[in-house]
Amino acid sequence: MKEHTETRSAPRRHQMRISDLMTKSLETIEASESLREAAERMRSYGIGALPVMDGEQLVGMLTDRDITVRATAAGKDPNRTLVREAMTHAVITCDADAPLSEAEHLMEEKAVRRLVVLDGYKKPVGLISLDDLAMVPGEARHAGEVLKELNTPL
Repeated sequence: MKEHTETRSAPRRHQMRISDLMTKSLETIEASESLREAAERMRSYGIGALPVMDGEQLVGMLTDRDITVRATAAGKDPNRTLVREAMTHAVITCDADAPLSEAEHLMEEKAVRRLVVLDGYKKPVGLISLDDLAMVPGEARHAGEVLKELNTPL
């Protein structure tokens, strides 16, 4: 007699939620910290973006490119320049329970490469990036299409 064993396969893309794929170890920075502190945090964690908080409130996003273009290129002192002076104020967010297709749509529509993921209480709990989407089997082509759209001049 052959024994029946249940096998589980990875969820298909259309069934996956953002929470299934997001980076859950979210590192943030306070708007009142210096750019030097932000750069050190990015270096030590090997990341290129930090959601910016003002207490419990999400107020922006700081990328390594923001530091370079908005501060370093302008000759600002990273020890005295605050995160709030170089951050991007508009933060595109998505809900952890939303389908992956929503993240793809938001990235394409808003021309961003990463989204801050919020829980049911609207608190940041993770990040999802275009790189994360490209890791889903069969999705590299679609992620490439989103990337092409991001790099197409308006």
